[in-house]
Amino acid sequence: MKRLLAVALLVLAALGAAAGWAWWRYERAPLALAAPELQIEIERGTAGAAVGAALRRQGVDVPETLFAIALRARGDAPKIRAGNYEIAAPITLRALLDRLTRGDVTLRDLTLIEGWTFRQVRAALAKHPDLKQDTATLSDAEVLARVGASESHPEGLFAPDTYAFARGSSDLEVLKRAYRLQRAVLQKAWDARMAKPDPPPLKTPYEALILASIVEKETGRDADRVKVAAVFANRLKRGMMLQSDPTTIYGLGEAFDGNLRRRDLLADTPYNTYTRTGLTPTPISMPGRASITAALDPAPIPALYFVARGDGSSEFSNDLAAHNRAVARYQKQQRGTP
Repeated sequence: MKRLLAVALLVLAALGAAAGWAWWRYERAPLALAAPELQIEIERGTAGAAVGAALRRQGVDVPETLFAIALRARGDAPKIRAGNYEIAAPITLRALLDRLTRGDVTLRDLTLIEGWTFRQVRAALAKHPDLKQDTATLSDAEVLARVGASESHPEGLFAPDTYAFARGSSDLEVLKRAYRLQRAVLQKAWDARMAKPDPPPLKTPYEALILASIVEKETGRDADRVKVAAVFANRLKRGMMLQSDPTTIYGLGEAFDGNLRRRDLLADTPYNTYTRTGLTPTPISMPGRASITAALDPAPIPALYFVARGDGSSEFSNDLAAHNRAVARYQKQQRGTP
């Protein structure tokens, strides 16, 4: 009996020592890494022991038995999230598992700029090294279908903003987020227009998006944005042509060489607002929140014209005579004549 008791005590002592060793390795001992900093990837569908194997392949020396014990004790096997992670020494097994179960993935970001065209958006997505290029072979129409858009033309439908994403994410996911955000921003501004005493003559949110895209391209200074919107709203109310250079340039497409000539202003296209009244058939750029707000809540001024002063700001005029005087004045300044 004494011998059995002694053996049992030895076994318990050995188990206690093993448990203490395992706890120390899990809680306190830094894992050996192949480099001071590592990029590791846990692919979708990887679970249990396969996670430990993936970590070892990528330079994290995770003891196989200890990893299995830790997973079982924590109940973490189904909680580990796929993604890309940046880890740096020193890191313990506990800290590593905490990160993997929280989904503390490495984030990258991409900024879409106000005033960009959809062609520029696609180019920015294609150049980003951390995005999966799922749209590379898709047409614009196919991209719209994949993001769930009901519109037939992509211009202006995506919100300019900075989008954070996990390395290896699909470019389609970024576009879906940008599309949903632009819809939300536009709808909120459209709903708020009902409280305005004299809203601009726009029949649908899409028409507001078109006007906002023109305001975005015509604005050189933020303080002028609501005044620029007012000029176009006033012109729409009177049935005047918008006479916007950016819309005409957009209509020229790749034929535009950077120099807008008189013959270009006379070349009729659906986007030439020197030859056609009303709004263009689609937006011409990606408007930001400020331009959408301005399009639906322009400044309460009677201006019908504006001209660039040359410093980023604009001079606004209520009639053609005043506008012509302003044009002559600023053209002289640009030529350096008194």
